[in-house]
Amino acid sequence: MSDSLHCFTAYDVRGRIPDELDVDIARQIAVAFCRQISADTLVVGRDMRLSSPELSNAIIEALIRIGVNVVDIGLCGTEEMYFAVFEGIDDGVGGGIMITASHNPADYNGMKFVRKGARPLSRDSGLLEVARNAASQTWFQQVMREEHSSGDHLQVTEKSRYIKHLLDSIDTRILKPLKLVVNAGNGCAGPVLDLLEDSLPFSFVKIQHDPDGTFPNGVPNPLLPEKRAVTAEAVRTHGADLGIAWDGDFDRCFFYDETGRFIEGYYIVGLLGTALLRLHPGATILHDPRLIWNTQQMVSAAGGRPVMTKTGHAFIKEAMRRENAVYGGEMSAHHYFRDFGFCDSGMLPWLLVCQLICEQGLKLSEMVDEMMASFPVSGEINSTVADPDQVIRRVEEQFADGDKDFTDGLSIAFKEYRFNLRKSNTEPVLRLNVETRGDKQLLEDKTAELLALIKT
Repeated sequence: MSDSLHCFTAYDVRGRIPDELDVDIARQIAVAFCRQISADTLVVGRDMRLSSPELSNAIIEALIRIGVNVVDIGLCGTEEMYFAVFEGIDDGVGGGIMITASHNPADYNGMKFVRKGARPLSRDSGLLEVARNAASQTWFQQVMREEHSSGDHLQVTEKSRYIKHLLDSIDTRILKPLKLVVNAGNGCAGPVLDLLEDSLPFSFVKIQHDPDGTFPNGVPNPLLPEKRAVTAEAVRTHGADLGIAWDGDFDRCFFYDETGRFIEGYYIVGLLGTALLRLHPGATILHDPRLIWNTQQMVSAAGGRPVMTKTGHAFIKEAMRRENAVYGGEMSAHHYFRDFGFCDSGMLPWLLVCQLICEQGLKLSEMVDEMMASFPVSGEINSTVADPDQVIRRVEEQFADGDKDFTDGLSIAFKEYRFNLRKSNTEPVLRLNVETRGDKQLLEDKTAELLALIKT
């Protein structure tokens, strides 16, 4: 069972089925997690992957056997599990497990964890202990031999309270008719969009809408450039006001303007941050270290307090609570909200952007054009290398005269450009992001220089 540790990342579990994750490993992980957080009641949800029902059933059976009450919410997005946990805190819900591998290939699956109140679990807050116990067959057998009264199994597939929470987060009175292209990527977003549709004045052009774990249109990851064309073309074909796409468990939300142009998540962070500052003057806005200049300028100009924090949902959620931040955003299209249990949501961002469009009478392109011109970016570029640490050291030596920051990976800033190079928390790659102060040629030159150095 020591091989089970291969599926643990910095803040969740992801592995190939069945080589790195199977029903036996999933049972042991779930039991170890439950014992780590001392929960009497857990929420369990799952995504659309073909292996998810079997993993879910195995986890629920093991939890009930050791006396844990399970609230089984079935097919859902990760944020629905978060909501069920933080909303059920007064009912004794002590944590939750979401069975998902997000945007990973179809032969992967995984598990995401939260404690009471939807607080995340990471290597710094108990995940290492979970991994250690889950890897011990002796520990697991000892727990399963203990005397337990069976827990209860409550199936809750009704979503009205979650839908109401989403709708209460915007001012539906100012919404106007918009045509939206929505691409669920055959993930879990489709059923939620169907439930929201009746309460909104929008018309939806639905593509890749139904959950399908065979991934008939490929992995649901709109961050990949090759996955963007279908949504962009649909926006142009249908003359839509906006295009929106999600990953498999819809905890990330991606935007296309009315021309079909993909809008980097970086610029949406600035847009949502300033919008929420109008409702919460002087509030704190969190952002990740990969791209920072536009967010810092916009938040400061709006009277807010920008705070940089380490990349990754577990780290950002802890920082959100510590800083009492009203909003936090990552350029990778994760958006976190204080009023959503300090958790990330893939539904709230597009609802808020649509509210802004209706309220201001502007197109999305008009909202982001100036940002994009002032701070052009490379987009995140992934490179597979044999020795990531050696590459990072080499880059640091080459750019030794810049201002360095090690909040997450290596960030080096000069007067007119900066970059961040970091190891992925979930994949064996180096991720590069470059930005400049309005100089597209400099952006191209420095990106090429860095990539050449990385690949040497």
